[in-house]
Amino acid sequence: MEHPENSEEYKGLVVNAGIEQPSIVNPYLKFRKKPRRREFSVGEYVEGIVKGNVTVLSQAVTLVESVKPEHQAIAQEVIEKCLPYSGRSIRIGISGVPGAGKSTSIDVFGLHVLRQGGKLAVLAIDPSSERSKGSILGDKTRMEKLSVHPNAFIRPSPSAGSLGGVARKTRETIILCEAGGFDKIFVETVGVGQSETAVHSMVDFFLLIQLAGTGDELQGIKRGIMEMADGIVINKADGNNIEKAKLAASHFRNALHLFPAPDSGWSPKVLTYSGFYGLGIKEIWDMVDEYFAFVKANGYFEQRRNEQAKYWMYESINEHLRDSFYNNETIASMLAVKEEEVLNGKLTSFVAAKKLLDAYYDTLK
Repeated sequence: MEHPENSEEYKGLVVNAGIEQPSIVNPYLKFRKKPRRREFSVGEYVEGIVKGNVTVLSQAVTLVESVKPEHQAIAQEVIEKCLPYSGRSIRIGISGVPGAGKSTSIDVFGLHVLRQGGKLAVLAIDPSSERSKGSILGDKTRMEKLSVHPNAFIRPSPSAGSLGGVARKTRETIILCEAGGFDKIFVETVGVGQSETAVHSMVDFFLLIQLAGTGDELQGIKRGIMEMADGIVINKADGNNIEKAKLAASHFRNALHLFPAPDSGWSPKVLTYSGFYGLGIKEIWDMVDEYFAFVKANGYFEQRRNEQAKYWMYESINEHLRDSFYNNETIASMLAVKEEEVLNGKLTSFVAAKKLLDAYYDTLK
């Protein structure tokens, strides 16, 4: 089809260039470089933390979470100098299946304990995507009231694919928070399995949040996590769900009788509550207070803290050995070759591992 503008009768027409379009960038806007965050010395970090400066505390936690060797060196010095000021808090682990209402419950629990005085730090372990390695870190958005409370500090941390690594960093963050004057520490996990074991090894009381009316109640009764729990609470016990919550509580109580008695001598209790409506919150914290009075009286509190310190010494050794192995130049050059040999069937996984370890030991001689 011919274009009419190409016809001879329009030959004399001229199309104006039009008005020059202005730039989409404001010419009067002066770009200013974002000022670099001031780096503190070890002494300034410790002084700021001990004085309760939350900004300095946040930067110290970021330093602890950094994987850069130079940051780690400073972080370890800060932690060492903060140790004398730590250990004077109660540490509570809170876990439950996704959707159980952990963040909403922590919001309500936190406000309840803060009414009694003191300061609260909430450390949330957020799982990272195996694909993108990213985390949402959105727990703070669901703790609306607590996040604006002057005596509360909420810090979500990405697991970054390493539960052991983030657990160690969380334990170190606990030390910093205690040095900052936080006498109550909540550690929240996503509730999918292994993270609970790591968190159990750093808290004094492990609270398990469960739901009722979600199908088979026995699904929630998993031996490993049930044995770790010092208290089990059934959330969303409100409206038409009250009877289901009571029924679920009776199932959990019956299940607890099947397990051996815990080392503390404490018999875990099962309670129902509603985080959304704030029902039954006082009863839960009466149970927690009762637990602490019980374990401090029979000496188990100190015993558990000592066992945790020993556990983390061995965990630190294991982590250091693993890092030393993988950061070794000889091993780094051999890994891809041995991996290829395993995939091509030339070596078994065990023989390849032995050859790599032998090569590593040779570099240490």
